[in-house]
Amino acid sequence: MSRRVPSRRPAESGSLPLIGSLNQKSKTSPLLSIGLVVLGAILLIGYSYSGSGVSTNVRESFGGEVASCTLEVQHAIPVLKKVYGDGMRKVLHVGPDTCSVVTKLLKEEGTEAWGVEPYDLEDADSNCKSLVRKGFVRAADIKFSLPYRPKSFSLVITSDTVDYLSPKYLNRTIPDLARVSADGLVIFAGFPGHHRAKISELPKFGRPAKSRSPSWWLRYFISAGLEENEAAAKKFEQAAAKMSYKPGCQIFHLSS
Repeated sequence: MSRRVPSRRPAESGSLPLIGSLNQKSKTSPLLSIGLVVLGAILLIGYSYSGSGVSTNVRESFGGEVASCTLEVQHAIPVLKKVYGDGMRKVLHVGPDTCSVVTKLLKEEGTEAWGVEPYDLEDADSNCKSLVRKGFVRAADIKFSLPYRPKSFSLVITSDTVDYLSPKYLNRTIPDLARVSADGLVIFAGFPGHHRAKISELPKFGRPAKSRSPSWWLRYFISAGLEENEAAAKKFEQAAAKMSYKPGCQIFHLSS
């Protein structure tokens, strides 16, 4: 998964073509000016987003066209800290746009953070490239074992990833994510029916997302020998209610 727009009517007899064309110009030039102003505003908005640490597929989520569980992770960080406490001291995030999550986690007091980008980093912005140079973020094919020792991180969080994996690769990837965590694995997955990627994104992801129901995931966890962390799930639900946080993705808490 190594990460990626009329013909003019003839002048009637007795009319002056030159005067007619001047009148037409005077009518259309204000519209042209307005169009140029609107286009300039759009370009300025697009430029302001570049270099912000949030790449294209996360930014698209603000328009509602692509649901982003990676963006959801950023919203959920305060709630996760309430639940895991010291378990948030050393965090690994696995998923697209991991640089945005790592950047936010590094701003949290007492939290160290690393990230794995499962697709590619060719379009990374300057902030992301800096994180790569410093060793905080790396690209890796999560279909294979991650290059970390068991329990290397206190907590592992993954988003916008498992929905793109077939059961064959889920059986490899999720247990491996649990392997490198000491205090738990948190999975952010899409709800069934939610649009996960545009057609233009499919070459990058390799396959369209397949959002599964909660019952499907529960059956999968049991069959894979993975244990849900019911205590963490309950604490998360209570903390989310107190903080008026309503998840836009399914969130599962697994024991290491």
